[in-house]
Amino acid sequence: MKSRSATRVAFEKKQKRKGVAIATLSTLLVLSALVVLVPQAPGWTKVKNSFFNGDILVSTFPSLLKAFTLDIAIFLWSLPAIAILGLLIALCRDQKSAVMFPLRMFGILYTDIFRGVPVILTIFLIGFGVPGLGLPRPWNSPYIWGTLALVLTYSAYVAEVIRSGIESVHESQRAAGHSLGLSHGDTMRYIVLPQALRRVVPANMNMLVALQKDVALLSFIGPVEILRQAGVHKSLLANFTPYVGAAIIFLAITIPATRYADYLLAKQHRERS
Repeated sequence: MKSRSATRVAFEKKQKRKGVAIATLSTLLVLSALVVLVPQAPGWTKVKNSFFNGDILVSTFPSLLKAFTLDIAIFLWSLPAIAILGLLIALCRDQKSAVMFPLRMFGILYTDIFRGVPVILTIFLIGFGVPGLGLPRPWNSPYIWGTLALVLTYSAYVAEVIRSGIESVHESQRAAGHSLGLSHGDTMRYIVLPQALRRVVPANMNMLVALQKDVALLSFIGPVEILRQAGVHKSLLANFTPYVGAAIIFLAITIPATRYADYLLAKQHRERS
């Protein structure tokens, strides 16, 4: 029995090494082809000067980093509100009793509306519409209403992720809680939610990555964050390289976060198998 197990492990390791070798070789071939073929295009010189100008990248990069701190600030103060509101909406949708039907209907309508409307439209409608009421400062700030638009949109997606986690907890868990004398609320709080939230961490990590990118959409209603700052540099220098610099900064944040989300997902699969 042990020899069979050892043989299987050795075979799997061999197949894994073979797969890694093939993937590495194919990647190197594709990259080599790009390096060789792209510069042969007739318009490569113009594209290189317009998008990959090293001097412009170096000169504008510090101001792009400074503007990116606003993206991070908006992301950080949006995050707790999204988590709390998303959890509340998920709990509304999980209500089973007839008395709580209005709450369940509210949760359904909320998620349908804010998942159905593109985030940029929500930002425009709230970011321009609410300040248009003539509110005094600081209540006419695009930072406040742009952030609210992101919170409303992303809490709808997070609510659905949390709801899927709640529904993945077997009904026997709730029955066990009730048999111990726990109320419905205590059963949800102490038994169901801890398991559900742990299961949806990888999916919500991907939501965080998407949120970090979508913060840049607030530039359309006024805040001078990284995308707006790149646009300012583009207009002044008549060059698109600042947008490439902004993309580099986003990638430096989102790629590690995405890889961490993949790691958590793989770890979850290993624990279940």
